[in-house]
Amino acid sequence: MPDLVDTRIQNRWMVQPNHANNLGAAHGGNVLKWMDEAGAMSAVRFSGEICVTAHMDEVNFKQPVPVGETAFIDAYVYGAGRTSVKVRTQVYREDLKSGRRELTTNCYMVFVAIDQDNEPVPVPDLTVATEEGERLHAEALADAP
Repeated sequence: MPDLVDTRIQNRWMVQPNHANNLGAAHGGNVLKWMDEAGAMSAVRFSGEICVTAHMDEVNFKQPVPVGETAFIDAYVYGAGRTSVKVRTQVYREDLKSGRRELTTNCYMVFVAIDQDNEPVPVPDLTVATEEGERLHAEALADAP
């Protein structure tokens, strides 16, 4: 069975002018796309199946990521149903020199595993076997809607 820490996907995007809104920061639509992609990769890593987005919970934009800065996306599976996969996704503004991160956006997402005929298929049970996994799981459950 897949362990929570094995589902973790972390990715970075340098915010470029083509990603920006008229205020010079990452456009919300681009941020949502990056979150959706990382969340889907996490769900696929967990389930071993193609996964499609079924639900995005309330998305909270706490602060901008300006052009020229780095958006760091962190996504991991924190729960599973029969065919569904729950993923916590967070975006941080990251200073590449210092490694310092500030939370900018967060969202809880649900994906559904599907087969080649686009029919839902069962997913495995999620296991939490490490201290890091337990910490991430507890944080997700404490903040989940």
